[in-house]
Amino acid sequence: MHADEQSSPQMLARWTGWSLIATIVIGILAALFLVQDIDINLSADVARVSDAMFDAELRLRGKAYLAGLLFGLEVLIGLGLFLLLRGSGQLLAAWSLAVSLAASTLALLGAMFAMNAAELASNPAYVDLAADGRLMMMGLQVTSDYTSFHLALILSAIAKAGFFLLFLRSNLIPKIIAGWGLFASLFVAFTIVARDFVPVLGDSTITAAFMLSNLIALVSTGLYLGIWGVRRA
Repeated sequence: MHADEQSSPQMLARWTGWSLIATIVIGILAALFLVQDIDINLSADVARVSDAMFDAELRLRGKAYLAGLLFGLEVLIGLGLFLLLRGSGQLLAAWSLAVSLAASTLALLGAMFAMNAAELASNPAYVDLAADGRLMMMGLQVTSDYTSFHLALILSAIAKAGFFLLFLRSNLIPKIIAGWGLFASLFVAFTIVARDFVPVLGDSTITAAFMLSNLIALVSTGLYLGIWGVRRA
């Protein structure tokens, strides 16, 4: 019984860690080989992305199904972190899980917008519309994808900040990883919100800085949990 009680958190931690790494790997591969020219979150040119979508029906459907897979992984990660950390602060852990699930749901809307775009690109009912009308409808899907993604990113970063704060309190992972994760998560959330009011914060260098900070935090956390599990509280 004692061995089972000790191994259960370790198994949960490893599942959570490798799920986190999987989301990162899938996201990078998708950006490189599947959605590079049809994802507004990788480009600021709405017109160009909208136009490219008309010749990318299959890739749009692939993007949608991939978003469904990532949704499942994000839910698994959120639940795993909640179960690992609820002993260190049940209210904060539950709140972080709720915010994480809300973020995952918003991100899943990207799948719907991709499917809508695939229909606009292929369905004869839309093909017969005037070119300007089709482009405007496609642009709406692109804009909706952009807004849902960024709202999801803000909420996800806030939820991760809560989880990293609990990691910092619990000492379940090294404090340097937990501390950096807390910093990176707050950096992401603050900068994305603030740049809507202070345009200079939208500079590509600042964007690259907070995305790199977040990537380092998530990769280090995922690898630590996946390889070593958690320390004894």
